[in-house]
Amino acid sequence: MSCKGKRLLILAGASVHLKLVETAQRMGVYTIVTDNVINSPAKRIADKAYDVDIFDVDGLEQICKIEKIDGIVSGYIDPCQRPYYDVCERLGYYCYGTQEQFYKLTDKHAFKQLCVDYGVGIIPEFKADAIDSIDYPVFVKPVDSRGSRGQNVCYNYNQLNNAIDEASCESSNGEIIIEKYMKYANEFQVTYFFVDGEPYLLRTCDSYCGSEKYNMSKVVACSVSPSRFTDSYLRNAHKSVINMLKSIGIKNGPVFMQGFEDNGVFRFFDPGRRFPGVDYERIYQRVFGINLMETMIYLALNGHCNIKSLPTNGVWLDGNRAAIMFPSVKAGRVASIKGIDRVINMNEVVSFLPRCSIGDTIAWSYNVNQRSSEIDLLANDTDSLKECIDTIQSEYRLFDENGNDMTLELFDTNRII
Repeated sequence: MSCKGKRLLILAGASVHLKLVETAQRMGVYTIVTDNVINSPAKRIADKAYDVDIFDVDGLEQICKIEKIDGIVSGYIDPCQRPYYDVCERLGYYCYGTQEQFYKLTDKHAFKQLCVDYGVGIIPEFKADAIDSIDYPVFVKPVDSRGSRGQNVCYNYNQLNNAIDEASCESSNGEIIIEKYMKYANEFQVTYFFVDGEPYLLRTCDSYCGSEKYNMSKVVACSVSPSRFTDSYLRNAHKSVINMLKSIGIKNGPVFMQGFEDNGVFRFFDPGRRFPGVDYERIYQRVFGINLMETMIYLALNGHCNIKSLPTNGVWLDGNRAAIMFPSVKAGRVASIKGIDRVINMNEVVSFLPRCSIGDTIAWSYNVNQRSSEIDLLANDTDSLKECIDTIQSEYRLFDENGNDMTLELFDTNRII
């Protein structure tokens, strides 16, 4: 069934949504993007754009009626997911998830209970009403925020009280989570894609965070795939995770889970009925020639997949290694940027997504807003990957109005195993 000539509403217009617009347009689909950010990246290339907030379900409904929309697509940021379901439910559009799935895979308390029910590892948690007996350090976060907002490591009572207030403000319902701080565990992620009820493991990755010295220990600086723990995960956790996801009736589309490898135990803390908010699907497409954005768009417009299956060993990237870099920058006003053309033209660079431009002012946030860009890489082996990262870090720089290098810290490629 063709999608040509149909009209698609895309919820949110950040850089990560560019590939949805680009793919839809290549398919002959008329694209409309909406969010509350004036001139957001995906709006600039869409056929039409609205400045209607993604939380405004009534406003989204009106767009659908005015524009005679044939389908809606979401899939990269958690805040979109429940409004996406609500407007699809109101107007009878296909939605790749159910209300239960979006709830249990966005609300961290609900997710934890789901993990417990199916024997999937979680991080030990402390109750907010028993903070006098807490064993420090702990990690405090909102129950449903994103992008490291409202998250803090606490080493004492005073820090904990301040962190609780901050996390509560970032949480949509005021609820927070206090967990054991997994300082010496290894950050680990998985992404699945379901096709007609069959799960395919697309990605595992080792996530390397920034340093405590620069207060970036909660922010990923670089992620590398496949993870060095992939074999262990497949042996020890994969089956339980699949049973858990099937229990809530997942049929089609992506699922993302972030956690830790802790001496052979995989402890998950952050789920999503979505892709992670990066351009890894472009890496997957370069290796296998499969455009998962086409599948997402086809699902939205036709209600079923345009593919029958995916590579069963796709997680191994056909022997290649991939990385996603997130260069971090100091606070200041960006006056010049060096090396973008050199980086974009490197054979290993699959995608370059700038997060700031000349003239932008960067504040001290110590979260994802401290990043200058996302750079997605694919190399033949680990040594080639390290060399590529080092080259990019030597070539790509942002400078402030006084000519000072705004680089906050460089990623040490010796950390990659």
